[in-house]
Amino acid sequence: MTLRVDRRLLLQGGSALAIATLLPGCATSRGWSPNPALISDVPRSDYGFATTCDDVAAGYDLSGKTILITGCNSGLGYESMRTLASRGAHVIGTARTLEKAEQACSSVEGQTTPLVCELTDMDSVAACAIATDELLNNSNKHLDVLMCNAGIMALPKLEQVDVNGVTLEKQFVVNHLGHYLLTRNLLPQVEAATGRVVMLSSTGYSLAPAEGIQFDNLSAAVKYKSFSAYGQTKLSNALFADEVARRYANTGLTSNSVHPGIVATNLGRYMSSKPRDPNKPLRKGFKNPAQGAATQVYVAIDSRLAGVTGYYFEDCNPSAMTGPHAENEALALKLWNVSAQLVKPWLS
Repeated sequence: MTLRVDRRLLLQGGSALAIATLLPGCATSRGWSPNPALISDVPRSDYGFATTCDDVAAGYDLSGKTILITGCNSGLGYESMRTLASRGAHVIGTARTLEKAEQACSSVEGQTTPLVCELTDMDSVAACAIATDELLNNSNKHLDVLMCNAGIMALPKLEQVDVNGVTLEKQFVVNHLGHYLLTRNLLPQVEAATGRVVMLSSTGYSLAPAEGIQFDNLSAAVKYKSFSAYGQTKLSNALFADEVARRYANTGLTSNSVHPGIVATNLGRYMSSKPRDPNKPLRKGFKNPAQGAATQVYVAIDSRLAGVTGYYFEDCNPSAMTGPHAENEALALKLWNVSAQLVKPWLS
């Protein structure tokens, strides 16, 4: 059964936002259309803040499963790959360069395949999808999990990328648009496997601009604000995951977004508006990478979540989001359509 229930009713006020200690203006909570009859059926786990990805995967035999993870070379992506490959999954690990992907894949136990996926380069993203298709077809497999993990955060200075003649802010391209193209081109493989899309979002979604997504300023040329631009991309991740859930509601394919927690990885290297040592925790009490990867691994493989789609998870449980745009289906549809137009030459 595909569950679409009201997450506001499920966990009203239940998310603690550790990120609020760092970022101004954070908030929580969101839900689908209310359906109280299904609330009691929503699976819940006993996992929590300190749970690791190895804890979540313990006892699972993932032999025969194929999982693609973007950003496999560090942080949450690396921990996810390490854990899932150790449980028998064939992990396709992507990174910005083949060298980085190969180094990461060769350093973990289990079956892995390195691929290049430079998310600022739509040719590279499309080529990654084609290579994945070929790999799956040659092995008579489909894609059980597509984990869109890679990302960048709060670039201190405006950086822009040209996509088919359109100038776009770099965080929007890396965090959303590249993953949009990769996901669109691989959705047939995920659907064929009755698989799962796992989209890395963040509580930083609440830092998005007042209008949610500035479609008339995707270049961020007007009043660039690093965390607002980042928040826009994290809202985009959640909205995109929800739109996939709606479009594939009757197929068995599921699509959910994830807040990993506040984690000591190199994603936070610009938190002080200048590069910092990624090996040093940002603040006492933050999750380590193995804890941070727990929720995305949980959403990717936990048997209780079969058919559960359109949710936002944190600490290995469905959570709530707040704000005027969290459940904005019109905004999600517009994002889908605008994104499709931007990457039209590469859509398969």
